Amino acid sequence: MSTIKSISTKADILLLIVWRRNGPREVLQDGDEQSDDADNYKETDRLLGDESGAEDDIPETVLVRRNKRKPKKKKLKKPSLSGVLWSGLFGINFGVAVTCKLLHDALLFIQPQLLRLIVGYTENRSDMFGEWKLWKGYVYCGAMFVTAAIQSLALHQYFHIMMTIGMRMRTAIIGLVYEKALMLNSKARGKSTAGEMVNLMSVDAQRLMELMAYINSLWSSPLQIAGAIYFLYNTLGISVLAGVGVLILIIPVNMLFGSKWHSLQVKQMAQKDERIKIINEVISGIKVLKLYAWEESFMKQIKRIRDKELKFLRNTGLWTAGFMFTFNCAPTLVAISTFAIYIFTGHELTASKAFVALSLFNVMRFPLVMLPDVIVTTIQARVSLKRLQEFLDGDELDPNNVHRIHLSSSAVTIQDGSFSWSKKDAPILQEISLSIPTGSLVAVVGQVGCGKSTLLSAILGETEKLQGKVFVEGSVAYVSQQAWIQNATVRENILFSRAFDSNRYDNVLDACALRQDLEMLSAGDATEIGERGINLSGGQKQRVSLARAVYFSADLYLLDDPLSAVDAHVGKHIFDNVIGPRGILRNKTRLLVTHGVHFLPQVDQIIVIKDGRISECGTYAELQENSGAFAEFLQTYASENNSGESTQPSDIKRSISTISTETEELEKTKKKPEDENTGKMIDEERSETGRVKFSVFLSYLKSVGPCVSAIAVMFLILMESCTVGIGVCLAYWSSANVTTNKQRDLYLSVYGGIGMGQGLFTFCLSLTVTVGTMLASRRLHDKLLTNIMHSPMSFFDTTPLGRIVNRFSKDIDVIDETLPRATSDFLWCFFEVIGMIVAISYATPLYLAVLPPLGVLYFYIQRVYVATSRQLKRIESVSRSPIYSHFLETINGTSTIRAFSQQQRFIRDNFDRTDENQVAYYLSISSNRWLAVRLEFLGNCMILFAGLFAVISRHKIMSGLVGMSLTYSLEITGTLNWLVRMTSELETNLVAVERVKEYSETPTEAEWIRPDSRPPDHWPAAGSIGIEDFKLRYREGLPFVLRQINCVIRPGEKIGIVGRTGAGKSSLALALFRILESSGGKILVDGVDIANIGLHDLRSRLTIIPQDPVLFSGTVRLNLDPFDKHSDDELWKVLEVSHLKNFVSGLNDGLQHQVTEGGENLSVGQRQLVCLARALLRKSKILVLDEATAAVDLETDELIQKTIRDEFADHTVFTIAHRLNTIMDYDRVLVLDSGAIVELDSPANLLNHNGYFAKMAKDANLA
Repeated sequence: MSTIKSISTKADILLLIVWRRNGPREVLQDGDEQSDDADNYKETDRLLGDESGAEDDIPETVLVRRNKRKPKKKKLKKPSLSGVLWSGLFGINFGVAVTCKLLHDALLFIQPQLLRLIVGYTENRSDMFGEWKLWKGYVYCGAMFVTAAIQSLALHQYFHIMMTIGMRMRTAIIGLVYEKALMLNSKARGKSTAGEMVNLMSVDAQRLMELMAYINSLWSSPLQIAGAIYFLYNTLGISVLAGVGVLILIIPVNMLFGSKWHSLQVKQMAQKDERIKIINEVISGIKVLKLYAWEESFMKQIKRIRDKELKFLRNTGLWTAGFMFTFNCAPTLVAISTFAIYIFTGHELTASKAFVALSLFNVMRFPLVMLPDVIVTTIQARVSLKRLQEFLDGDELDPNNVHRIHLSSSAVTIQDGSFSWSKKDAPILQEISLSIPTGSLVAVVGQVGCGKSTLLSAILGETEKLQGKVFVEGSVAYVSQQAWIQNATVRENILFSRAFDSNRYDNVLDACALRQDLEMLSAGDATEIGERGINLSGGQKQRVSLARAVYFSADLYLLDDPLSAVDAHVGKHIFDNVIGPRGILRNKTRLLVTHGVHFLPQVDQIIVIKDGRISECGTYAELQENSGAFAEFLQTYASENNSGESTQPSDIKRSISTISTETEELEKTKKKPEDENTGKMIDEERSETGRVKFSVFLSYLKSVGPCVSAIAVMFLILMESCTVGIGVCLAYWSSANVTTNKQRDLYLSVYGGIGMGQGLFTFCLSLTVTVGTMLASRRLHDKLLTNIMHSPMSFFDTTPLGRIVNRFSKDIDVIDETLPRATSDFLWCFFEVIGMIVAISYATPLYLAVLPPLGVLYFYIQRVYVATSRQLKRIESVSRSPIYSHFLETINGTSTIRAFSQQQRFIRDNFDRTDENQVAYYLSISSNRWLAVRLEFLGNCMILFAGLFAVISRHKIMSGLVGMSLTYSLEITGTLNWLVRMTSELETNLVAVERVKEYSETPTEAEWIRPDSRPPDHWPAAGSIGIEDFKLRYREGLPFVLRQINCVIRPGEKIGIVGRTGAGKSSLALALFRILESSGGKILVDGVDIANIGLHDLRSRLTIIPQDPVLFSGTVRLNLDPFDKHSDDELWKVLEVSHLKNFVSGLNDGLQHQVTEGGENLSVGQRQLVCLARALLRKSKILVLDEATAAVDLETDELIQKTIRDEFADHTVFTIAHRLNTIMDYDRVLVLDSGAIVELDSPANLLNHNGYFAKMAKDANLA
């Protein structure tokens, strides 16, 4: 196993070294600074987390250039990916493969000569008598068998080597794409979405791999054609030039087809990229889509793109049909023109000449038939190579953005720096000069969008440095504003590759207030965190992220508002025990972005940013005296305080309560040590065993259409009848005594007519296959998309994103392009073999005697192989998904990975996942060769028996039939091999249909629309909510997370929902939107039982501002109004009310401004304001707020709260709150504990009772 794994790993390492040494690392220099190549090399290694800088690790050529100290800087040349692949993979093994191919091709022309000897032997009846002369025929048959056996061994040694090279190429490309993704700058990252990069790994790398097995056909096919023409010349003389003329006329047709294919491939791949990009975003933000009932809008968008993709695919199929017609007619046209000239010039067409010529025409036929496929595959690969080259040439982070220094008194120094996310954009930060002393705690404050997070990114080197210098000393740890969590256990997330130290680990857990959370999780710190941290609350995710940074023990800590997602008392605990002057990081340098004004008196220095500039910098006391921007900031805090907020540190703490469908389930579940799956969040991907179910094949045929399938089979039978008819016609022609022109013309006409009929039926077959496969592709994709969009949230919580995307990328690509070709090739081979057996048996009836034993052996070999191959394909498919899941996870966390210098570890993890996938693929290659050698041995036996029976029956059958029998026996070997391979290929590719079918039949949520039970048009008109005996559990057999909930919410009431973690707050909100379905009782909205109406009728009439502000790539307008229901004036109005009008109007394209994937070109606060604008646009009577102002500054928070009070004054408002001051002016507060309502009254009344709420208020210093 280790040997197999080393194959792909060695290739990866070799190619990555070649690319890294010569890759597009254009190191930018400041001013007149000069840098030699070795220094450049060390800087680029730093981008990959390799800071060793050892001189013996620098390429010898670089050391030579450095020693010469050339004064003139040499610009690094961007390498060609094709050149790198050639130099890295095409070595001695490739030479051996070419040698085997040449041997096979040479022996290919020996067979027709042996055929000539045998047919000549049977033609000359006077030479057939006598003992020695009888053995002469047997010697010819034996020679034919031995030649065929050597041919087979040479061919399959060639295939094995080339497929291994292809496998290594795919591995290397996946590694290159992964590594490049870790180094892209923000501009290049904006050009290449995660979906497009997944396509590069899945589709483009696969195409280049598939090309390897047949790439040598580009030179061997013309060589075989040339050899066939040479031997035809020796057989038929000058008349062969007529056939050569036909071939020359076909060349410009080939060029036309090639040009069209290339154009269509580029367009099709662009649409495929766009489709995968949107699907990736949709699956990532599926919860928001469901909460807003936006699934239908995005489904239509995906289907529009899919229609364009299929249009280009259909056009490619039409051109392919024309191409196949030309190439199927070519052998017939060549033969008929050659035979005609030969006969017209007075020569006699004997059986030996006719069937040697036919055999050579068949030798020519395979490369002529193969060449179209190879050309198509080469064009696809060329498109893929270009796409990969463009991606790998993308701009990378400039390693000189940040200069690493040692033994400095300042941990961070910026001198006159200006920063932007793209060199072409206006600077976000400008004229930044600061110095942060080592070991100090520095706070960064300012309004939303002023550049606080950009400052941290500039220190990390993530932004474009337009001018100035940045110096950083020591190692860095980074806590992003939106926590990045890996799909791993809690412990693995915290350790982040560091060695486990129990004392240090325990201290970190206590300091980050994680101990109690871990006790509630089913398997403690061994609990697996789902993808994107879906089974943790927002506060838990942020604390795990902080714990990771603290455990890492870096020199410099960059903390981007880490306290915004935790409860007030937890925030104080973390500041006191981690960040503050007495915290665990007290001796480290800490740069803290925060909105928590109450923490500021304890920091050493405060940086105030306003409009992209540092407006003030100093201690808390100094800035208070200045009466500048900071004083205004504090005044805003004071005004909010006067509205009822205490000045205690916990009072202005922001927190986010995560709406998670799994959190409370884990918290309520008791530990079960005996259960091996305890703590496991993500379901293992299922892999079927045994044969692909016949139902899968039937579902594919049903998608194709029964009528289309029947027509295709009809054209196949007609095409194969013509193929056999050509041989029979030639047999009788060559054996007949043609004495008149009329007879000659008749044979020529019949032969030519049958040949042209074969071409015509092939054309019709290609058209039919194109139509059928397009129908199947559309239906299977649409069914998959529809079912995925209807799936409940529990499906997405337990299914990794990469696994779903894999269905839409690789599996759909197989259904679009590979499966149609495999299906048509299988059917062609099947009917071809039947036709050949019928023709051989007709010529030599004795042949029927050996068919049963050969058939049994054939069936046994085929059965063993297909079962193995099918399961290997399934294993390969299942092991492919982790590659994409890990890649997508990496893309989301590139800033964190780079900040911690963990690139090399993640690259190794990618190698490991790729190797696991390649093990199955390598075994599949080996099993293919196992099959091919055995099958071709059976085929060679058929050649032997056909020859022997022809010699034995030489006095009974005419020489023309002997020639036909041997000609078809020579062909049947390759066709039989191809048939079993296509049987396996068909079944293994049907695994893609099986996988798509699996996700097309997963359980779905309730109907979106119930036509028989639709609410009134203006429902809910009042906004009253009645909850009666409501119970909720996540799944059968699990405890109730909500128990006997009874309450009545009056129209227009403002209700705050509070409770400890796991009390059921999020579950209640999810139940209102029916993300979770009732286990008993009911919820009435304006008297309508929400369980009796469609999900879209319910969700589209309610509004939620979620805690995670999710945006989608597209325009600002699309993100506000995906259904285009509102006018521009309405959109501008809500932007104004949500305090975004100035920002959006300042953009070049206004409402048409393009939002990048995930809204990355907007700050988190701006994204949250867009979500507020969405809510204002819907204007529903019921609004749910999930602590929506956590990521904004105090002034904007106050404006948002005022907006909600004004705009939703007569609306029912639910606020899930940890920060109690935001709900102190609400009508009532609903207190949950252990899934039950323990208190429900006005805040004032609750404070007067010594109950749950009073205790919580006391803990928050509000009472």
